[in-house]
Amino acid sequence: METKNIKAFGTTGASEPLKEMTIQRRGLMPHDVEFEILYCGICHSDLHQAHNDFGGSNFPMVPGHEMVGRVTAIGTHVTKFKVGDLVGVGCIIDSCRECEYCKQDEQMFCKGEVLSFNSPDKYLGGSNYGGYSETYVCDENYVLRISENVDLAATAPLLCAGITVYSPFKHWNIGPGKKVGILGIGGLGHVAIKIAKAFGAYVVVFTTSDAKVADTQRLGADEAVLSTDPEQMKQHTDTLDLILDTVSAKHDINVYLNLLRADGSVVLVGLPPENLPINPFNVVKGRRSFSGSNIGGIGETQEMLDFCAQHNITADIEMINIQEINEAYDRLLKGDVHYRFVIDMASLKN
Repeated sequence: METKNIKAFGTTGASEPLKEMTIQRRGLMPHDVEFEILYCGICHSDLHQAHNDFGGSNFPMVPGHEMVGRVTAIGTHVTKFKVGDLVGVGCIIDSCRECEYCKQDEQMFCKGEVLSFNSPDKYLGGSNYGGYSETYVCDENYVLRISENVDLAATAPLLCAGITVYSPFKHWNIGPGKKVGILGIGGLGHVAIKIAKAFGAYVVVFTTSDAKVADTQRLGADEAVLSTDPEQMKQHTDTLDLILDTVSAKHDINVYLNLLRADGSVVLVGLPPENLPINPFNVVKGRRSFSGSNIGGIGETQEMLDFCAQHNITADIEMINIQEINEAYDRLLKGDVHYRFVIDMASLKN
């Protein structure tokens, strides 16, 4: 198979910094789309993978799964895209296409799911490389169309953060008349506020940060609660239909289960490193549930992008050059970002 050498930023080990490297991309297969990456978001899971926090990371590694760019070449059988189109690629770049989940357009449940980096590369061997790079090659069926009328850089994080919060809102039928809690105002939470409001829900934000309480009104929330204040929390007992939990640190989930109405659910989309104990009475009482959700399928991701374009929803971003990636990772570890880093990939040419 023909290959092409391209510039990228990656790491050779869990304790090594990211640095410039040369990687190989496959040549175009008949259904492939190649695009120049213009912007790539930085997700906390990029950092987890680069640091091998969950185990199973393979090196060398080029992270990045929130890519947007412009098509530069297409395979001979491609029908969905043409050269010059704006496109995006998120977390999923392939699946078995035959199981019940693929047939339901829920590729995130497929056992043959292939992620956009650190997954087996069936074409070149080893592991595949992500979006901190000049170009990307992907089967057209896993490429997403991006509107020409959006802020392209601020749209990039929607390819992970956007679908991660959009999918549970759709699944739990969030809309007018529903009262939704958002736990945590970070990369996921700030997008969740905007999307929940666009669905027509009443939005209450829970945060431990006084500074972020002040920012919730700008983001569109109806109320903000300082979760360290028992009196403020008590006012919301038995009132919420759904709480979207975006927190990736240890926290007491039982406090939030008690805020749910009957048949309400706390839906976890963050990834805490430790188990979260549940008091059985808090789910038995009121038929409440503690659930989880993980990204969404390709069709739903396209639906989310179209929805966000229609409602002018983007992430709040801080743009960086690729050469600042290690500093950005350090700041991300400290929670020092409002609210997502995005790499200007033109800086890779410097």
